[in-house]
Amino acid sequence: MSQGKQQITDTAEEWPVTSSRTVFSGRIWDIDSDEVVMPDGAVATRDYMRHPGAVGVLALDEQRRVLLVRQYRHPVRQRLWELPAGLLDVPGENPLHAAQRELYEEAHAKAEDWRVLVDTYSTPGGSSEALRVFLARGLAEAEGERFAAEHEELDLTVDRVDLDELVRLVLAGELHNGVLVSALLAAKVALDGPGLDSLRPAQSPWPARPFE
Repeated sequence: MSQGKQQITDTAEEWPVTSSRTVFSGRIWDIDSDEVVMPDGAVATRDYMRHPGAVGVLALDEQRRVLLVRQYRHPVRQRLWELPAGLLDVPGENPLHAAQRELYEEAHAKAEDWRVLVDTYSTPGGSSEALRVFLARGLAEAEGERFAAEHEELDLTVDRVDLDELVRLVLAGELHNGVLVSALLAAKVALDGPGLDSLRPAQSPWPARPFE
C-alpha cells in the first residue's frame, strides 16, 4: 500500500491478462472470467459482468421536486423508487440522447436544460457497468402518444417528491437504489453549495463510454 501525497483522481490502467473467456452469455450482459497477473506476479481469476453501460436522469422541477418512477426489481424482490434510467445498448450512442429517450419513455416528459450530474461505476469489483446521471430542468409533458410499456414497466408509477425529503429518506434507510442515492446527494450538494454552474455540460466527454 502506497502512502504520501497523491493526485486524487481515477486513472485508466490495465493489468496483464493471460486468458479470458465468456462463461455465460445473457440477453443483456455476459459474464467473463479473466486470469489477471497481480503485482507480485501471481495469477488470480476475476469473474465479472460485462455491461454496456447506462444513463439516468434526475429531473428537477421549479419546486425542487424530483421526478421518480417506482417499479418492481426481481433480483432484490422489492418495488423500488428510482430515477428514469436505461441501458446504453446501442454501441457509440450519445448518452444525452439516451437519457432524453428514457425520460420520455418512462415519464412522458421532456426537459430544456441538461447537465452532467455524476459519473459512477455501479459495482466495480464485479461489473464493468459505467453510469452517467444527468440533471434535467425546465420540465414539461412530452408531445405525442405515450411510449408502449412492457414487462416490469407495465406496472410503473410516476411521482414528484421534494429533494430535501428524499435526502432525509435516504439517510433514514428508506430508499435503496444506488443510482438514486448517489444522484440525490450530488444534487443536494450542488444546489446548496457551489451551484449548478459547477456541473459539467451535458455533452462532456465520458472516457468510460466514449460516444460520437
